[in-house]
Amino acid sequence: MVRAAAADQTTPAFDREVDVRGLSCPMPALRARAALRSMKVGQVLRVVATDRSAPRDFALFAHATGNVLVAQTDSGREMVFYLRKKKG
Repeated sequence: MVRAAAADQTTPAFDREVDVRGLSCPMPALRARAALRSMKVGQVLRVVATDRSAPRDFALFAHATGNVLVAQTDSGREMVFYLRKKKG
């Protein structure tokens, strides 16, 4: 089931969400990896995080795993990352 990410149309639709608020490195990436394993190629994972190192960590994570970081937002309190599963 694809859900809209938000009322505005600048954020991608997503298939699954992982809330890692309050967790620090490496837990956000490990939780994202576990979620992506159960998803189909082409599906999008939305990750909500508060760890200030998350932008760097998710860019590296996407590169290392072959997935695509399609978008990210930062509200100041939390960051949201959208990862598209690229590999099976």
